[in-house]
Amino acid sequence: MAATHKKHLSAVANDLLSASALKLGTSVDKLEEDFEAGWQPETTDYLRKLVEFCSSKALNEMCLNIGEKISDGSLSRFTYNMMLAWVMPDSADEESYDECVAKEKEERKIPPKETEGQDEIPLFYSDLMPLLVDHEPSVGEDAFVWLGSLFPLVADVVNGRFTFETLTAPTGNRLHFPAYDKFLKQTDNCIKHLQKQATQKGVELGDDEFILHVEGTASTQRVVRHIGATSWPGRLTLTNYALYFEAMGVLSYEDAFKIDLSKDIEHHLKSGATGPWGAPLFDKAIIYESPELSESVILEFPEITSSTRRDHWLALSKEVMLLHQFLNKFKIESPIQAWEMHSRTILGIIRLHAAREMLRISPPDPTKFLIFALFDELPKGDYVLEELAKGLKNANSWRACSASSILRSLNVSQQSIALNEAKEEPAGESESVSGQADNFSTLESAVNQAREEGKKTFIAKATTEGLKEEGIGDNILVLREQLRPLMNVVPLLQDIVQWKQPATTLLVIITTLVITYKEWFHQAVAAFLLWVVAKMAKARRENVRDKLNKIVVSRGSDQTTIESIVSAQQGFITVQDIVKAMTIATMKIQSILVSRTKKHSNTVMLVTVGSAMFVAMVPLKFIVMASTVYYFLTTSKLGKYMANDRGNRRLKEWWESIPVVPVEIEDKVSDRGT
Repeated sequence: MAATHKKHLSAVANDLLSASALKLGTSVDKLEEDFEAGWQPETTDYLRKLVEFCSSKALNEMCLNIGEKISDGSLSRFTYNMMLAWVMPDSADEESYDECVAKEKEERKIPPKETEGQDEIPLFYSDLMPLLVDHEPSVGEDAFVWLGSLFPLVADVVNGRFTFETLTAPTGNRLHFPAYDKFLKQTDNCIKHLQKQATQKGVELGDDEFILHVEGTASTQRVVRHIGATSWPGRLTLTNYALYFEAMGVLSYEDAFKIDLSKDIEHHLKSGATGPWGAPLFDKAIIYESPELSESVILEFPEITSSTRRDHWLALSKEVMLLHQFLNKFKIESPIQAWEMHSRTILGIIRLHAAREMLRISPPDPTKFLIFALFDELPKGDYVLEELAKGLKNANSWRACSASSILRSLNVSQQSIALNEAKEEPAGESESVSGQADNFSTLESAVNQAREEGKKTFIAKATTEGLKEEGIGDNILVLREQLRPLMNVVPLLQDIVQWKQPATTLLVIITTLVITYKEWFHQAVAAFLLWVVAKMAKARRENVRDKLNKIVVSRGSDQTTIESIVSAQQGFITVQDIVKAMTIATMKIQSILVSRTKKHSNTVMLVTVGSAMFVAMVPLKFIVMASTVYYFLTTSKLGKYMANDRGNRRLKEWWESIPVVPVEIEDKVSDRGT
């Protein structure tokens, strides 16, 4: 069938339309007629919409059997040309792009001046870059995300921008065909590798359960489960429903221990430290806590230096847990919709495996490829998940290039009930690209907002990283420096209480009495908050933030070494005395509560009953007013003149006469009755 070229289209767009027509068994003119039949004149960007329409119809046909097309490279070349044609649908766009490329080639002819820093660049970077970069046209982020909305094997529309940013970090945020082709082939290889994994001993996986990651085998690194002071190496398997750990036996693995991540309960996964005999020495473990288990499950991923393996497993396990929480929270009850979300999660994890194979030198951040783990961390990520749930319920879950359809084309098992219902859906009509764009507009807006907020949060967190790495001594010094303005207020309060400024003290007493009597507590709180706002506005007007570029804290001391040791010993003794006093006080209170001494208990009971009757009969505001006047009166000169220490002495003698229960400390563990 002869190819028809359109003068107004770019060369790559013409080639794409010809290839699309060939795959569909029709002509370019017929495709254009079908497009114009549904074209609305008021819609702009005619050429790009034409490219979207024709290429998406051809892609739907290719998605019916994509396994072989990935291996021979035809799928990667066609989808890459889709992105190029989407970026440059017009011949004018192509001419401007050619001019930019020619200018770059001229600039490359000028040898760059070598700097001292270039001598220190590792050799593998210069060896690796030619495999990822060529001189053909490259694509950007928007084209990659657009393709992901049609073909979720490449990327998911929800986190496609984060995936692109991570994949293209070594190539200047531009995606070249060699890297794209390698990424698709690595994705296919990862799927085939996971399909070959052996099932767990004593466990039968469900029809919709797919193995996502395995470690602890002879060809992979070790995984160790810690139970108390004992350690058990074994094989760990993650599926889209659970974690399975099989302890290593003499000849084979023992029956698998299942950690169900799909249950709608308050279970948690977190990082932790562990080591031999349960000692928290190495921060390379995952801790799973559940109300259904009597003790936590601790899994260690030994490594020599970093905790990359642990972080990878933690991100994957959290992704599965958050997937089921998402389905339960938004009540995704349709089997087709639920399996579509499972499929998108599975493809996200497979893309992460492929990216780790490509970027072995610097493994990517796992959350950039995962949907739920990413937006669980990002600010306003919950808005994105809400829009995702709405789009999932409103959209047609069965498409030739949906996530579930792609997994089915790659021979990945799925729910039989979802497959039966999907067969009932009309497969002949495909959704229009413009309709998909309308459905994704709100979701895209929420994603962009979360992304911008995430960048701001990342910058803010970066300012605290240095402080987190410091020791407790440095943190105490910084805290003291920050609390210095509050510490300066303490002498002023002491002067007010001790009547060193009589006018200020009288003003405080009158203000307290008026607020209490009039019950102006709400107004007082409001006035305080307005005062805080006024102080903030004053600081902004005086540009205090420009003056406060950094906080300087000195570690130096005017004390000698001996004086510092003596001060530390005195501080330790003070803390020890406080602990002793608190212990004795609690034991005396216990003696009163259990009536170990009836005399003291009777006194406390009578005073408590009298206080209760007094509080019940007298309004609270009068009690507060009387307490305020009494306190300030005792600190005045008149109060000190009339003071009598006999009452305090009697109270101290009464307190010291309370006996406590004898204490016996044993070295062995004793059985205590409840």
